Amino acid sequence: MKETQIDLRVWRQFVAVAEELHFGRAAQRLHLTQPPVTQAIAQLEKTLGIVLFDRTRRRVALTPAGEALLPDVRDLLDRAQALPARARAAAAGEVGRVRLAFVSTIGFERLPAWVREFRRLCPQVALELVEATGDVQLEALARGEIDAGLMLHSPGFAPPALERLAVAQEPLVLALSAQHPLAGDDTLSLADVLAEPLVIFPRRIVPSLHDAVFGLYHAAGRMPTIAQEAIQMQTIVNLVWGGIGVAWVPASVMQFRREGVVYRAAEAFAPTGRRKASAALPACETSLVWPADTANPALARFIRFVRDAGSETI
Repeated sequence: MKETQIDLRVWRQFVAVAEELHFGRAAQRLHLTQPPVTQAIAQLEKTLGIVLFDRTRRRVALTPAGEALLPDVRDLLDRAQALPARARAAAAGEVGRVRLAFVSTIGFERLPAWVREFRRLCPQVALELVEATGDVQLEALARGEIDAGLMLHSPGFAPPALERLAVAQEPLVLALSAQHPLAGDDTLSLADVLAEPLVIFPRRIVPSLHDAVFGLYHAAGRMPTIAQEAIQMQTIVNLVWGGIGVAWVPASVMQFRREGVVYRAAEAFAPTGRRKASAALPACETSLVWPADTANPALARFIRFVRDAGSETI
């Protein structure tokens, strides 16, 4: 049977009569005369095919069906009254959903702090998080499965055709097993390190950063010996712990405190030739990226939040 749409005004009249249990007083409360209210309730009962009120000359009472219906109608009217404010909040980005993908390195410290503060400021925005590498994020953005992503890349090599906001820049550091013969040296020879087997992420994950690491070897006249590829930074560090090889990882990975793994920054490498500065190791950058044609007010609010939080150098 086809359901009939019932005007909210009729439901308001139903609630008024149910609460007053008197058609005259209900009409006064609604600033109406009694006949239109009586007719509206009679038509409502006819439409529903049930009796909502028992009527006598002396009293009006809700039937069991009317009593059962009353809480739902009150809830309906409350939600209808709240709709204009909710619509304005949605347009302002105070209500909605943001589907955000992120790389593991931003998730060690910065992202949890952002999520905690953003949810405090915008409790009605559902911030849905999914960890994903850069290549997976690009595919998900193209399919409309996520709204934005936090991606890792070499400085100045953010994915094209996307809006972006740089949120962090950090150097690469060397990760090596605490049992490695070089681990106890206060000063390292870059040439010695480049001769070691390398654990690295596949090029498709972060092409620009992969090329930067290879560029470090090429500048020294070497080709890296790839011992193992792994996707997640935690896995790379675990493989280093297992003695599979050394790895170049973002400095933020040092917050992943894996016992038996040590890290060495640029300052640990002996200068070469006449250079007095420490070794020039590649750097990496993390950017928040999103489609230029996005029309999600909640995403716009999140972008403003991240921009206001400020980008920092780790």
